[in-house]
Amino acid sequence: MTTDLTYADATKLAELIRTRKVSPVEVMQAHLDRIEALNPSLNAIVAVADDALKAAKAAEAAVMARQKLAPLHGVPFTAKDSIDTAGVRTQRGSPIFKGRVPDTDATTVARMKQAGAILLAKTNLPEFSYAIETDNLLSGRANNPWNLDRTPGGSSGGESAAIAAGMSPIGLGSDVAISLRGPAAHTGIVALKATHGRIPMTGLWPRVSRRFWHVGPMARTVRDIALAYSLLAGPDGAGGYSTSPLKLDIGVSANPGQPLRVGWLVDSGLGPVDNDVAATVQAAAEALKGLGIIVEPVRIPVLEQVDAIDVFWKLQEMEAKPDFQKVTAGHESDIFKYVQLVYDTPDTSISDFVQAEQQAEELRDGFVDYFQRYDALLSPVTPVPAHEHDAAEFVINGQTVSSLHIPRATVPFNVTGLPGLSMRFGTSRDGLPISVQLVAPWLAESTTLYLASLLENVSPVRDLHPDLPGMGVRA
Repeated sequence: MTTDLTYADATKLAELIRTRKVSPVEVMQAHLDRIEALNPSLNAIVAVADDALKAAKAAEAAVMARQKLAPLHGVPFTAKDSIDTAGVRTQRGSPIFKGRVPDTDATTVARMKQAGAILLAKTNLPEFSYAIETDNLLSGRANNPWNLDRTPGGSSGGESAAIAAGMSPIGLGSDVAISLRGPAAHTGIVALKATHGRIPMTGLWPRVSRRFWHVGPMARTVRDIALAYSLLAGPDGAGGYSTSPLKLDIGVSANPGQPLRVGWLVDSGLGPVDNDVAATVQAAAEALKGLGIIVEPVRIPVLEQVDAIDVFWKLQEMEAKPDFQKVTAGHESDIFKYVQLVYDTPDTSISDFVQAEQQAEELRDGFVDYFQRYDALLSPVTPVPAHEHDAAEFVINGQTVSSLHIPRATVPFNVTGLPGLSMRFGTSRDGLPISVQLVAPWLAESTTLYLASLLENVSPVRDLHPDLPGMGVRA
């Protein structure tokens, strides 16, 4: 029964609680037990909310009193440790912030609570959320539940590992370049980076560079992501970027009355991609075609003409480095290698910064052109499945690339602010999850959710969970 509860999705748990088939206390205790059993190996959870069980008991009392229940009443959720949680430690993966306890919740945490969800725990991350590997001097390295020698990604790696391992049914992460979609891909779960500003960033740190940062939901099913998105989206009156009203029009085509049009690619400006990853993207394309979607291979010229990674780093380095230097002044011994890498990156000249700004505009214009003809784009999330810890370079199809190549398929959608969703659709020859990315026009999250739900229904890897060493949890 415990395994059933820890691998039920949030929507199912809410239904079981609402119909009094299971108590919120049972659900919470099952997840606390799961954390106790698995977290020593995974190191995904960095703090458990002290009042989680107390809140579950209050939720149980509301059910028994037949009170009106919110959509996620009694369901546990977790949050990345860069997202503020009132009364629960939020230490940002750094000894500099050790013991920090916020007074207020981030907007996204507050909205989850308003929907009836109960904060269970905070999850591991790289220092200041600036790396594709989850490791830091404060809480150490997180491991991938599919293979402890592999990374769960970064920067929402602890969140992805916790959800994949059944320690949490649903949670909140953040994304500046890859940090929702990449970790989701490495652990086989689902994550959504909505249109920039669609979900408020109030209570997320760091603020710089806020024009690239996103907060978003992570879960094991598309329906959970859709539900969470509907609860999280919309302005909060505090964030300058949070201005877009929420509107969900599932599957609306740019050409009303016509089938959706989806382009797919693995090689247009993305550099080398592992053969298993490329085959999974093509399999997803064929699956959509079989469901009546118009699907065809595409090239996107602007991805081949503009190096989005280079643009991103030139803008980030200019904006993030001074902000980080203020925070870390006098704490040089507490800086981990990821932030040190930011410091070691040569300063961006003003001319290069201006050029990068112009290239960012070129990327936006290029996608405007693409989405005049297509309703969505299907692509890889990462060029390789989950890789070994601390890998500095990779050989992909005979070509050696650095670790900076990992976010090449995700960075363009942070620079442009387009919505992107990551979901599993395959398995590598080593038994690791392989995911695909669905991207839609600005404010068209409904299209990504619709297409993802179609793929989920025909996925060859449904209901497959990691078999943690000694735990025997493969479903």
